[in-house]
Amino acid sequence: QVQLVESGGGMVQAGGSLRLSCAASGRTVSGAAMGWFRQAPGKERAFVAAISWSGGITRYADSVKGRFTISRDNAKNTVYLQMSSLKPEDTAVYYCAADPTSSSLYASGSQRAYAYWGQGTQVTVSS
Repeated sequence: QVQLVESGGGMVQAGGSLRLSCAASGRTVSGAAMGWFRQAPGKERAFVAAISWSGGITRYADSVKGRFTISRDNAKNTVYLQMSSLKPEDTAVYYCAADPTSSSLYASGSQRAYAYWGQGTQVTVSS
């Protein structure tokens, strides 16, 4: 069993930056692909970014490419999402997820691939 806890959310003005963290406990996630998803008010949860367990493969939603960076520190069992040039449309609850079945060279953008989820952290971007 894996427990995921997100932190780092908050309120920021448009153009600002935030770094989200996702700490895993209960079981190492060093062999799991990790993903970030978000759910805006009135919308379905959507893919943001993912990283393979080796860290060598990353993928991003088109809406965040060039602004967000996903990374991981397997020694700390932690995944990060650095968010820059934030826009009001980035406002959402951000969720961290783990896919322990992935290969080292893959990170899925599909929610169905992820077996473990955190509780989410709110990010609010004001204009």
